[in-house]
Amino acid sequence: MIRVLDFFAAFFGLLVLSPILLIVTIIGMFDTGSPIFVQERVGRSKKPFKLIKFRTMSVETQSVASHLASNSSITKLGKFLRKTKIDELPQLINVVKGEMSLVGPRPNLFNQEELIKERDALGVYDVLPGITGLAQIQNIDMSTPVLLAKTDKLMIDSLNVKDYLKYIMMTVTGSGSGDAVKPK
Repeated sequence: MIRVLDFFAAFFGLLVLSPILLIVTIIGMFDTGSPIFVQERVGRSKKPFKLIKFRTMSVETQSVASHLASNSSITKLGKFLRKTKIDELPQLINVVKGEMSLVGPRPNLFNQEELIKERDALGVYDVLPGITGLAQIQNIDMSTPVLLAKTDKLMIDSLNVKDYLKYIMMTVTGSGSGDAVKPK
């Protein structure tokens, strides 16, 4: 049921939002010269997949978890994209491809070993990663691996269609900041 919701919501979301995606891509060409950011992340069953986002940091920024990145790396356009969560929209492609869900644990990097260990112990990798979820709306990010893994597990064990829709609506209306870059 959730996979069907994911597919149709993401597919129609891409259709409806295609003008915004095109405009951001064009503006992004002027901002960084490379508006699309693709990064290998840990997927279901710990299999790698290529996460697609709009680039919000300069091209030279090291590939680390957001909470470890420098605030100065974020471009002017990137600040707007992060604040409005528009940077996440290309992940709808990942959802259509079946690599992600709209709701699920945020996919981490392979170098986040402590988080991988905590999530693995709780079976978090048994489900598709998501664009948003309980941890994101509660402002729990990857800088607290134990709390994040426990929150992910709680969401997975109790997720139903009502909560699925609630998490999406809360994200769209501005609840949570997800993996925020911390001021340095």
